[in-house]
Amino acid sequence: MATLDTQILPLLPLTTGVVLPGMVVTLTLESDDARRAVAAAESADGLLLLVPRLDGRYARIGTVAKVEDVGRLPSGLEALVIRGLHRAAVGLGVPGTGDATWVQVDSVVDVPPTERAHELAREYRATVENIVELRGIPQVAEFLRGISDPGQIADTSGYTPDLTFEQKVEVLETLDVQERLDKVLRWAKDVLADLQLKDKIRDDVREGMERTQREYILRQQMEAIRKELGEDSDENIAEEYRRKIEQAGMPEEPRKEAERELGRLERTSEQSPEYGWIRAFLDWMTEIPWNTRTEDNLDIAQARAILDQDHTGLEDVKDRIIEYLAVRKLRQERGMGPAEGRGSGAILTLVGPPGVGKTSLGESVARALGRTFVRVSLGGIHDEAEIRGHRRTYVGALPGRIVRGLKEAGTKNPVFMLDEIDKVGADWRGDPSSALLEVLDPAQNHTFRDHYLEVDLDLSEVLFITTANVSETIPGPLLDRMEVIRVDGYTEDEKVAIARDHLLRRQEERNGLRSDEVEITDQAIRSIVADHTREAGVRNLERELGKVLRKVATKIAAARAEVPVRVDAADIREYLGRPKFFFEAAERTSVPGVATGLAVTGTGGDVLFVEATRMDGSGDGDGLTLTGQLGDVMKESGQIALSYVRSHAGALGIEANRLGGRFHVHVPAGAVPKDGPSAGVTMVTALASLLSGRPVKSTVGMTGEVTLQGRVLPIGGVKQKVLAAHRAGLKEVILPQRNEGDLDDVPAQVREQIVFHPVETIDEVLAIALVGDDESEAGEAA
Repeated sequence: MATLDTQILPLLPLTTGVVLPGMVVTLTLESDDARRAVAAAESADGLLLLVPRLDGRYARIGTVAKVEDVGRLPSGLEALVIRGLHRAAVGLGVPGTGDATWVQVDSVVDVPPTERAHELAREYRATVENIVELRGIPQVAEFLRGISDPGQIADTSGYTPDLTFEQKVEVLETLDVQERLDKVLRWAKDVLADLQLKDKIRDDVREGMERTQREYILRQQMEAIRKELGEDSDENIAEEYRRKIEQAGMPEEPRKEAERELGRLERTSEQSPEYGWIRAFLDWMTEIPWNTRTEDNLDIAQARAILDQDHTGLEDVKDRIIEYLAVRKLRQERGMGPAEGRGSGAILTLVGPPGVGKTSLGESVARALGRTFVRVSLGGIHDEAEIRGHRRTYVGALPGRIVRGLKEAGTKNPVFMLDEIDKVGADWRGDPSSALLEVLDPAQNHTFRDHYLEVDLDLSEVLFITTANVSETIPGPLLDRMEVIRVDGYTEDEKVAIARDHLLRRQEERNGLRSDEVEITDQAIRSIVADHTREAGVRNLERELGKVLRKVATKIAAARAEVPVRVDAADIREYLGRPKFFFEAAERTSVPGVATGLAVTGTGGDVLFVEATRMDGSGDGDGLTLTGQLGDVMKESGQIALSYVRSHAGALGIEANRLGGRFHVHVPAGAVPKDGPSAGVTMVTALASLLSGRPVKSTVGMTGEVTLQGRVLPIGGVKQKVLAAHRAGLKEVILPQRNEGDLDDVPAQVREQIVFHPVETIDEVLAIALVGDDESEAGEAA
């Protein structure tokens, strides 16, 4: 900033505008003060000081201006043309000629601009050019290009209508050129952003209107073309829906709803969004099989043959399907009507470990009954709308999976499989298992109501089959509506038969082999079952068979073997490598303090080892440590086991001095969570073996809950546990006396190979499980 000489000039207040240096404007003389100031200017070489007046006070900086011309406007008002010259600091009032207000002013001019000021000036000029281009006044851009001084470029902001009176006063009072450019550039960018947004909105609206008009014209043309060709018009579409409604065989309530929506369709413009929604609803209503059924195959012998052909074992499920068919056959022959109806539907739930054939059994049941089959996986769903559908008020609404499954089946009496029902979740979107209560309740599902359709749908003729790995995670009210059938797994002989009759054929086809090119003996399959898979089902067995056949296919394709290729038990190591599983019970239980227990997991029965040890003089004092990710119930079983052993030490032949110290009970594997009371007898046996120094027999597995009085209480999962013991090579199984009746469920060939010991007290368990002194001496002599 540079200061010039001091002058005394008449003052002209401005209340509605600001005149910046370089501006040429026309002012009307509406007040006496203005007229007196102009008259006084004649004696001051035509110079005036223009000072904005804001909120009753004068700005500290004004503009020295020169009167270029004085005249009258067409309206008769006196006006003058003035040109802003430079800024000036307002000083004190002084006496002067006439009635005008005279003030002392110190004139101020801009200092030479910096390089940064030149950059800001160029950016400001470009921004203003964009603004005037959007407003359609390109001549302003030409005006700006004729100005090179940064300070003058900043002062052109006084012309813009986008700045307020206060902002223009701020520009006037900002003497530093770079700071002044910063301000006006920031404000100009705000204006440009606002204009660009408005321009985009205007373009979008115009484009939408043009598109709507274009679509309307095209639709009108299409309608005219349809009429000329005799194709479907709106009237023909309505007639087509009316014909479909008549043919669908809907009950009265759904038919009335469909006709009501059809009436809405006829009154709705084709351009309306509701037109498509109504058509989608009518499509669903007319495509649902309201009155389409398949005739059941009531030949019981043929149905049984189909079930046996598709699956080995699973007798309980097959018997239940045959019972279902037998009831239908008798009712039909005796004129009692179909078995289905209110409260009489069948809801079968197959619970068992993975790989036992639960899902594939549904297809087999449908084939045996002569019905269509549809499968819906429920694993991981969290939204109630997946079952009941979305209400039509939502954009993109659809019926739920039940209605979609019926449409896919094409009949109202399919075999409907709800897979993985134990893995249904729940969150803020609702609980799907609660919606399933109505679907799977035979007393309610004849009036199932989907949110999308909002009409009653009869599901009583559907044969629902649900599957689960465990029943504990199924909500109680839902489980109460199901007929649970346990599918506990296969014996070794059953696995060999399944592999020979089903898996081999499927894997040969997948690997491009013919049945006459490869021969896998039963002993080879048995070796795979025993040494390379240890599971309740046959999924890993099929995977290993596929691996063998791929290697056989490689040999045949490379001409390194002559067909047929024979695979025997001795060849399995070549194809699958070293065995993955071993019979480790003898090795693990060779020392006192380790007992073999039996458990049930989500993948079937399993063998677990309970290890116990004792530490003298532990710094932690007497007590019990339990490890292995045990649940609360299993931890309590450990406490009960130690209490029982300590209180019956004399009867167990345990010296009193061994009862002190700290005990540690561990149940491998440590990364797998475990819980339940059935390991109680195993923990007592492990502790008794540790303290008495007598090992546990390596051929014995055990299960049962124990009480403080030494009673052995019944447990669940007997069949799965016995099958696990058989897979592990155990020869004896100790179980509660009250579970003896559950052995009827165990396959006969397994019962023949295992000796069962039903017991009522822990004394009986220890007498059977622990090695006697004579047995120990015989073992040492051997």
